[in-house]
Amino acid sequence: MLSHREVRPEDVHGICAFPQSAEELFYLFPKASHPLTPDQLRAAIAQRFDSTVVLLDDRVCGFANFYVRVVSGTCAIGNVVVAPEARGRGAGRYLVETMIRKALLDHRAAEVRISCFNGNVAGLLLYSKLGFAPFAVEPRVDPRGARVALVHMRLGAGAMDAYRQADRP
Repeated sequence: MLSHREVRPEDVHGICAFPQSAEELFYLFPKASHPLTPDQLRAAIAQRFDSTVVLLDDRVCGFANFYVRVVSGTCAIGNVVVAPEARGRGAGRYLVETMIRKALLDHRAAEVRISCFNGNVAGLLLYSKLGFAPFAVEPRVDPRGARVALVHMRLGAGAMDAYRQADRP
């Protein structure tokens, strides 16, 4: 059973264990150094908005927040990560859909964005399945010095309308 709530201080240590490699941490939090420490995560939480955890059978299994909150009508979802044991069980989908609903309902966002590195195939496939479409590609360099692409995506108008309709009484 999946549910969600606001992140709590006692969640931080567990979330830090979710990224299983430097590459996964880069996808989640490009400015962090591996391994993710509680201080790094707390600093990100302090600079962002609506840090949210997903619970699977009352255990924290996912985390995300907004790094832009209704600037020019836009909310941008970031720091998306799912615990290894919860991957492939719907937790990622639930997490991103929860953040979309928060953007639309709580912040009245006109646009919802998410960004994903080209090597994060699972993320790219999930986001496109949820209605996000690419609108820009930004060149970046990964921790090993390799060129990578950060794919910026936004939720299409049809998908946004579907989320709004689903949340009406």
